[in-house]
Amino acid sequence: MASPTTQSIPVVEQPNTDRKPWWRFVQMFLDALAWLIALPIGFFLRYGDADLINPSGLVIVAALAVLIQLGLGYALGLYRNRFSYGSFSEAMLLYPVVVVDIIVIQIVLLLFAWHIDVPRSVVIIAFPFAIMAMMIMRYAKRIVEDIMNRPDSEKSEPVIVYGGGFVGRSLVASLMSDPESQYMPVGIVDDDPALRNARIHSVNVIGRGTDLPTLVKRYGVSKVFYAMSDPHEKSFERLALKMRELDVQVHKITGMISELTAGSDGEPEDANRMIIEGVRGKIDYDINDEDISSYITGKRVLVTGAGGSIGSELCRQIIKYNPEELMLLDHDETLLMESKYSLLGSTALDDNCIILADIRDAEAIDAVFEERRPHVVFHAAALKHVSALEAYPKEAWKTNTLGTKNVLEAAASVEVEVFVNVSTDKAADPTTALGQSKRTAEKLTSWFGQQTGRRYVSVRFGNVFGSRGSVKPIFTQQIKDGGPITVTHRDATRFFMLIPDACMLVMLAGSIGNSGDVMVLDMGKPVRIYDVAENLRRLYERYDVDIEITQMRPGEKLEEVLFGKDEKMEQSEKNPYISHAQTPPLSPEELDYSTWHTNYLASRGYQRDEHRGQQ
Repeated sequence: MASPTTQSIPVVEQPNTDRKPWWRFVQMFLDALAWLIALPIGFFLRYGDADLINPSGLVIVAALAVLIQLGLGYALGLYRNRFSYGSFSEAMLLYPVVVVDIIVIQIVLLLFAWHIDVPRSVVIIAFPFAIMAMMIMRYAKRIVEDIMNRPDSEKSEPVIVYGGGFVGRSLVASLMSDPESQYMPVGIVDDDPALRNARIHSVNVIGRGTDLPTLVKRYGVSKVFYAMSDPHEKSFERLALKMRELDVQVHKITGMISELTAGSDGEPEDANRMIIEGVRGKIDYDINDEDISSYITGKRVLVTGAGGSIGSELCRQIIKYNPEELMLLDHDETLLMESKYSLLGSTALDDNCIILADIRDAEAIDAVFEERRPHVVFHAAALKHVSALEAYPKEAWKTNTLGTKNVLEAAASVEVEVFVNVSTDKAADPTTALGQSKRTAEKLTSWFGQQTGRRYVSVRFGNVFGSRGSVKPIFTQQIKDGGPITVTHRDATRFFMLIPDACMLVMLAGSIGNSGDVMVLDMGKPVRIYDVAENLRRLYERYDVDIEITQMRPGEKLEEVLFGKDEKMEQSEKNPYISHAQTPPLSPEELDYSTWHTNYLASRGYQRDEHRGQQ
């Protein structure tokens, strides 16, 4: 017999993926066509006789209407793929553009009436027809998309959704807009009389909860999705027991808020993937597991920063390759406990896989390496928040530079075979304390690789989407709080990766890298932060939440780069998704905070009052 279960299924609306470069020209053509249809109608209704229409005047007004529509629309982003064609947010911009178009034409006709010989009333008459034509085209496209994106009824399993509220609607929208979905909603049941005979995302409300026994037999359903934002446990249990008698499984669907705001280690990655691929596009990484297993299987592997977003995911992926021993090192015992629980289902911190140590403590790190003697090290421990490190650059130096030196020295002393230093794109032509400290760490890694003759490499990537402190959890919380979503600049872009993809490619880099390399992972095209905010707002259906443009923070770049001006980038021959460049080595004996701080001040490009002790 099937038992009631709780299943994590993405309940978010399919994000807009219609970002094809040529589509903007189709949009422009369709809106121009709307004017070319509406204006002749306006002329005919005004004169009542086609013979009275002035052809040259018609051509002039039509050309003017099209030019203003396309020019103003492009300037405001209507034809630059910022909005989904036919979406609510696009309509909010389309109407003002058409109104301004009408006003400008009226002014032109007022000033040059005798030359153009077209009554101003013609444009007023054409206005509703132009709007109507534009909206019909948009609605037609949405109908076509709705039909084409539905799941295949022959390949998908029929289900009934219990709940027509926010969670139920979101679930139905997600399933009905995914042609690859394995489930096909055939009906919705809800106890609200107001929803009786309603139709939600092309799916009918077919009855109440008490009708379920009859409905599951009628539609041949073996699964019911119980989709409630605040489910009543006793009601769920009663329903599950009743369905069990009919051999029907009942799955409790978690709400969209919990799906999108759960901790980064526990949230469904599908939601993150939908969001980021909706604005960046999809990248299919070609990973050869044998490359990774060749240096991890049967080896002792140590991960620093194992309690962080990257470190913990690295551990979850490494363990799949059957290392002889996996060691988790971090200075935060709570994060270590969470990482261990996600790996082994245990929270005990007194076994050998847990190492409580701070990479700033050279003596402690030396003792750990001397005792545990790892073969492979992934160095993910770091401070990463730009604004905090701009205020306290010495902390970046202590952790990201000196801490890395401590780990490298300890690794070299016990002949670690592979050392992978996790870096950041902010190390390319650095203008911040974070970037400067990580760039120095890259140079140190290169020097130790040169000295040991072993594979010591750095891996550089951009923002990790969904990690702690990244834009996704921040924007999500702002949406939950009712807004506004704050973006520092409308055109600011960043490179984004998903946590599992980033970790998989970090491990691959450890296999194919050459000593002294800084390796950069393919993250696709840069993504506008504003587009991420819009996509999240759309997924929540919270159009009441404003997106507020604030201002660039000190040290923040409008666009990130992956390689510095003096770095010669080459694509790896072993994997097309990784490029690399040689990093100039820096001996640890040359480290000096005063020199480092002077270089940092010279490159940061702005002035600020320094806190005491940071000089």
